[in-house]
Amino acid sequence: MRRALAMGLFSLLAACSTFGGGRGGGGIPVVKDPAPIVSGTMRPYQVRGRWYTPKEQPNYDEVGMASWYGDAFNGRPTSTGERFDMHELTAAHKTLPLPGLVEVTNLTNGRRIVVRVNDRGPFVDGRIIDLSREAADELDMRRQGVARVRVRYLGRAPRLGGGTVLRAEAAQPAQAAVATATAATPVAVTTGRSFWVQAGAFSDQRSAQRIAERLGARATVAANDTGGWRVLVGPWVDANSAETARQAVVARGYADALLISGG
Repeated sequence: MRRALAMGLFSLLAACSTFGGGRGGGGIPVVKDPAPIVSGTMRPYQVRGRWYTPKEQPNYDEVGMASWYGDAFNGRPTSTGERFDMHELTAAHKTLPLPGLVEVTNLTNGRRIVVRVNDRGPFVDGRIIDLSREAADELDMRRQGVARVRVRYLGRAPRLGGGTVLRAEAAQPAQAAVATATAATPVAVTTGRSFWVQAGAFSDQRSAQRIAERLGARATVAANDTGGWRVLVGPWVDANSAETARQAVVARGYADALLISGG
């Protein structure tokens, strides 16, 4: 029964994306059901006297300044026609295909997330990406307003966001993408012969709690031996079910998810 429940919880997510080899370490989602590029967003356009030419950029990898936007634009349509939700992990870029996925790394603190690019901007000199408020929070840059980041294009975005919210009663539509966990060290969990997925390890409890809330009812936050916090999903009674769950967590953007056992 537990195995059937685990498969049911993760089947929709696994259908959306699977794990693929990452560039420069770690893994990235590989989208199996990509959303079509919104053709109107690929035409050259002009803002404040400057022309921008969107195009395919499979090797896009740039370092620069990121900013963020929130309440003033919340609920308004983006360039793709999607509604901007400042509580989702989305972003605006001047020339990348829309919608698409990018990996954004805060070079100050090493935090890294994957976001759905569905809008154009920012049209401010010296800035390469504009992040939703939630994305800014995940990168711990909202109070500063801007941050030096690395942006890597990952490819086409899925049709219906980047995965699903995992709940015991059903699989619900998820936000566009999820935060990628920091590197984690396996920690034994004393739960008999149960298996768990460790989505990530964090120094800040609030960050860990936000990740657990996104992963749903089976995710919990536990303290580790080094004074930090880890996000655990499970448990499962057999390794196969747990591995299926781990792959689904990886597909949501947590490239360092680990399978751990209590015995």
